[in-house]
Amino acid sequence: MTDHQRVLGFIGGSGVYAVDALEGAERLDIETPWGAPSDALMRGRMNSVEVVFLARHGAGHRLPPSHVNYRANIDALKRAGVTDVISISACGSFREELSPGTFVTVDQFIDRTSQREKSFFGPGFVAHVSMAHPVCAALGDALDASCAALGIPHHRGGTYIAIDGPQFSSLAESNLYRSWGCDVIGMTGMPEAKLAREAELPYATLAMVTDYDCWHETEGPVEVGKILETLKANTANAARLVDAVTKRLGPVRAPSPSGAETALDMAVITAPEARDPALLEKLDAVAGRFLAKTR
Repeated sequence: MTDHQRVLGFIGGSGVYAVDALEGAERLDIETPWGAPSDALMRGRMNSVEVVFLARHGAGHRLPPSHVNYRANIDALKRAGVTDVISISACGSFREELSPGTFVTVDQFIDRTSQREKSFFGPGFVAHVSMAHPVCAALGDALDASCAALGIPHHRGGTYIAIDGPQFSSLAESNLYRSWGCDVIGMTGMPEAKLAREAELPYATLAMVTDYDCWHETEGPVEVGKILETLKANTANAARLVDAVTKRLGPVRAPSPSGAETALDMAVITAPEARDPALLEKLDAVAGRFLAKTR
């Protein structure tokens, strides 16, 4: 795969509902075979880079984590021509040094969600993508360097545990996740990262710490009011970061070191003659490259 034009997709989590600095912004209402995405997509340009933005929870934060249609969101971004995806998400911290206001460039995930559709594939077309290294290192490098350049407190690397929510953790759960070596906790990183890999989209998560969950002995339990206070500052920094990372990445991209763009080549196991035509039709965007070369 040769270098080509970048179309950078941003998925905004809690507190990040728009990218105000997009030039020539236009609304994209995209239908997908998996249902409606969280909201209309907004497409424009920033620093000569084509950008597509999607608010994960919808305008006004209408959707709780387990009601987000993650499949439709990723499919819609793929249909909009996105080549790389950066997720910006609020999270809780399990580490003293990852204090509220710190941005963490996640590199691993633990999926503890149970109420969500987690794959585009299924009976009639089986695929097993590798999630050993779920994050694109090139995108992670750009996020980390942009945080450093802007003076935003940041940490490179960390394990994100995803839970269903919408409730926050119990103290016992919080201590359990800490004992597992988790660094941050959120409710939306999965199955989003899995679906991005199935769609052959390089993906990275920037986790914005808002609280210490409930394990911290002096901070007290996490509450929405406290989170919103920190979110205001995080959201301002997120806007600065989006500008900086588009400048750093630029309009021309090279293949991801994650190999995400060809993830399905080593994942699909169903023989061509056994594939379900109805499911293949639904996969026209997500698996379009793979299907074009194997039909």
